[in-house]
Amino acid sequence: MFDYNTIKKFMFNFEPETAHHIASYGFKTLPYLRMLNNMMVERNFIDDDILSQKVFNRTFRNPIGLAAGFDKNADMIESMQAMGFGYTEIGTVTPKAQFGNAKPRLFRYPEYEAVQNAMGFNNEGSYEVIKNLGSVYPYSIPIGASIGKNKTTSETDTLSDYEKLVIGCKDICDYMVVNISSPNTPNLRDLQNEEFIKSVFGMAKEITDTPILLKIAPDMEHETAITLCQTAINSGADGIVATNTTQDYSLVPNSQNFGGISGKVMSEKSYEIFKAIGRELHKKTTLISVGGISDANDVYRRIKAGATLVQIYSAFIFQGPSMCKNINEDLIKLIKEDGYSNISEAIGSDFR
Repeated sequence: MFDYNTIKKFMFNFEPETAHHIASYGFKTLPYLRMLNNMMVERNFIDDDILSQKVFNRTFRNPIGLAAGFDKNADMIESMQAMGFGYTEIGTVTPKAQFGNAKPRLFRYPEYEAVQNAMGFNNEGSYEVIKNLGSVYPYSIPIGASIGKNKTTSETDTLSDYEKLVIGCKDICDYMVVNISSPNTPNLRDLQNEEFIKSVFGMAKEITDTPILLKIAPDMEHETAITLCQTAINSGADGIVATNTTQDYSLVPNSQNFGGISGKVMSEKSYEIFKAIGRELHKKTTLISVGGISDANDVYRRIKAGATLVQIYSAFIFQGPSMCKNINEDLIKLIKEDGYSNISEAIGSDFR
């Protein structure tokens, strides 16, 4: 219907954050162009029983989700099926609106298919985001909500931030993700400790039965990651999202020395820590793999390493609306080549 490479050349003339705002306007407008939206759903959304799974008591028609950070304010949800995504995760949302970190704070490296961001949980705050979520939920594809603390919240009030968000989001999303792994909020990654993980999931499970997951960073020892994930599961977590962006700036020559890097360059780093987690925990909980995924082969190796679902962000920027379609079509072929009748049969197959 259009040449994304031409659009990408045009968009890449703008600063990354400006380009994102332009794209956001398009995503907000698309649902009102019903004929175009329906055509794009028909073209891009792969609906094949071999990819369908029941997760969190919802049907995920395909395993490719949009990672948190793209739709921060839950105002682009209605365009995501047209992009081919099987589900979408909004946020990260904080209790109070916040501007985020100083600009420039978003950088792209096209030659490496990488993005670096230091956004700092910029969002309109829980009041607006919850209102946006409530206006569309339940939706035709599952919706997750990533929740985080405000930058100015004191250490003693941190748990209260997450409590407010759990209460606000619990009835208007299909799952929630406790984000304590972004590198862009000061001291946030310090919350990746057993004491806080026990506290936040203990609190959440007293409030709601809505599934709630833990999102971890890739920049830790595998043994530490496994221990923290196991602690979360023992404390009531319904799954693990691995991983967030990386602070390994050596992956991109001449990158900034702040923020987090995402995209193809972190694929191996994310995969290796995910595989270590998957080996130990894929039979015990739901695992979502994210980090540098850009094609069906990478999706499939994450599934074989224990992933029930995957998420993509940076590759969507570089590949555009046909990305999910291409990945899902190739993924079907890979599943059939291994003799499976459904994607669920391949989950964790590396460890059997």
